[in-house]
Amino acid sequence: MSLALPQEPADGIAGWAADLVDAMGGPGAGLAVALENLFPPLPSEVILPLTGFAAGQGVLSLASALFWTTLGSVAGAVLLYWIGMLFGRERMHAIWAKLPLVKASDLERTEQWFVKHGTKAVLLGRMVPVFRSLISVPAGVERMPLPVFVLLTGLGSLVWNSVLVMAGYWLGDQWETVGTYVGVLSKAVLALVAAALAAYVAVRLRGRDRTAARHRRTS
Repeated sequence: MSLALPQEPADGIAGWAADLVDAMGGPGAGLAVALENLFPPLPSEVILPLTGFAAGQGVLSLASALFWTTLGSVAGAVLLYWIGMLFGRERMHAIWAKLPLVKASDLERTEQWFVKHGTKAVLLGRMVPVFRSLISVPAGVERMPLPVFVLLTGLGSLVWNSVLVMAGYWLGDQWETVGTYVGVLSKAVLALVAAALAAYVAVRLRGRDRTAARHRRTS
């Protein structure tokens, strides 16, 4: 059975995902989501609602859609976890030391925070656009126990996937509406991150200027 999408997306991400689901069913949806974890430009807000719509059309069952998309999320996240683990703390510190406007103590505080709050960060991070994939890397760098990481990632991914898959299932041929709202949320998250980064740089520059001024007065 082929997907009777209202705009027949033969090209682009929607067309690619539709072809995968058409050809492979649930495993195809899982593969698409796994690749979305590794390549964030592949948007889950397109793949997951489309999978829900496919379930509504009878291409696959709803249970299969949720199972395979969650399995794909975990598989992609574990690959990123291993990348972080292979990257390691020493290499992270070496790169961090070469970056401007940062201090070793900043990274150390970040590590301490992750050790203390890492479980919540991984669980909730799987439900936040943009950070859904990125959160797996520090988990690997900090060597979070893999069973714990898999459990938290699975739970967080199941919640996120269920919301988007069910939205596509219920909305039917209006499934693309989901992408519009999630896209707005993603842009809001990016704006907040950009604002926080700008504030961080401003504070660092101000502190460096004050230090330089004190040195001039004492010299």
